[in-house]
Amino acid sequence: MHKMFFSLCFRTSSKAVGLLCILSLTGGLASGQTQVDPETALRMLNAQQQQFDKGVVKVADNVFTAVGFHGANTSMIVGTDGVIIVDTLFGPTSAANAAEAFRQYSDKPVKAIIYTHSHGDHIGGGSAFVGDEKPEIYATESFGSAEGVNKAVDPVKQKRNIRQFGRQLSPSEITNRGVAPAGTEDSDRGKGFLPPTVTVPSSGLKTTIAGVDIEFHIGPGETDDAMFIWLPKEKVLFAGDNFYSSFPNLYAIRGTAYRDVLNWSESVGKMAALKPRVVVPGHTMPIQGSQAATEALTDYSEAIRSVYEQTVRGINAGKGPDQIAHEVKLPEHLKDKPYLIEFYGTVPHAVRAIYSGLLGWYDGNPTTLSPMEPKLKARKIAELAGGTQNLTEQMNVALAEQDYQWALELSDHLKWLDDGDSKRARKVKIEALRGLAAREYNAPNRNYYLSYANELESGKLSELWF
Repeated sequence: MHKMFFSLCFRTSSKAVGLLCILSLTGGLASGQTQVDPETALRMLNAQQQQFDKGVVKVADNVFTAVGFHGANTSMIVGTDGVIIVDTLFGPTSAANAAEAFRQYSDKPVKAIIYTHSHGDHIGGGSAFVGDEKPEIYATESFGSAEGVNKAVDPVKQKRNIRQFGRQLSPSEITNRGVAPAGTEDSDRGKGFLPPTVTVPSSGLKTTIAGVDIEFHIGPGETDDAMFIWLPKEKVLFAGDNFYSSFPNLYAIRGTAYRDVLNWSESVGKMAALKPRVVVPGHTMPIQGSQAATEALTDYSEAIRSVYEQTVRGINAGKGPDQIAHEVKLPEHLKDKPYLIEFYGTVPHAVRAIYSGLLGWYDGNPTTLSPMEPKLKARKIAELAGGTQNLTEQMNVALAEQDYQWALELSDHLKWLDDGDSKRARKVKIEALRGLAAREYNAPNRNYYLSYANELESGKLSELWF
């Protein structure tokens, strides 16, 4: 029955129907549980791939969005004597391809470029859209603060970024990036960036560009320097990265400063209050139709706030982040929404980020105030198991029984032991990581597991695997 239904579901060209089929097959998805059987995980990720099918989507008579030309979206608003570009992709190569696709709808000069925020995949290709006439370039007062002030840890963030997005995975391993296709052209990153020339004040801005009435609304969320763009006549909303079709990445595993979750929820709520006819996300397909667009934004805002409020209740009940991360769930009426499936962000990651963002690393339990250093703890765990050999056997049993997370944790203890089989520990970790990856429909998790396994296998990582 399931195999026949799978075939029916994934022959459909409808993105919404495809995702609804997934939800039917899985009986709905419990938030915070992104592990399913390998066949389902792969089919889910393949269905999500439809969200970035390459092409130009007409969202209004004078508004066009290019999807799938890189990881993010770029949009063109056609005015009387020129066009406005919203976000410019990652570099001039991808941007030039999108610009060429836009030309079938208008060859008017670019009068303005708008950056919804300063993440590199939205700002790197501006030069490809510009001719002899230099446009005004709009951004917020805080433009450039997307990653906080943690440049001191850029070396390790770059490594973790590669893992999160699967940038070095083979074609047979890579699926996608949750809200973006894999295999994007990244060699010219940022080479087409054009610096802002017009600063949008903290109060926002209402103006007319090329005969188009346009509003700039400050909307911190995924970044502190974000804004959303509103076309009041067309009722088209450009959400930037505060909305896309996946549970939001309230924390990125590559490493980010705290993203203010309440601000994010409030910003999306303000978008919903506009009741747009179309919402154009920073990634994935536009959502068209007033009811669908408004409902998606309303649900998104509620989902973020619910995770925040549940986490705070857990904190005030004296619970630590590990426990809360396993307890917080999306409300029942939201968990099956296609745009809240955890393809990119996850609820447990969000819980941990909220906890550390509000309280820091300490969970309040005196046991964790000064924990043992890893090597000493590993020795005591081995003693508890009845010796290093017994610990090794338990690790092997966990792997054989496909208890992959436990196998990982035991391998991490074994690696510290002087009398342990470090080669076996490494091999088990590699196999367990690949086992977890096969079951993951959360793209960053899947990519990170596979990337780390490959680094271990190639010898790129030290004996301690950091």
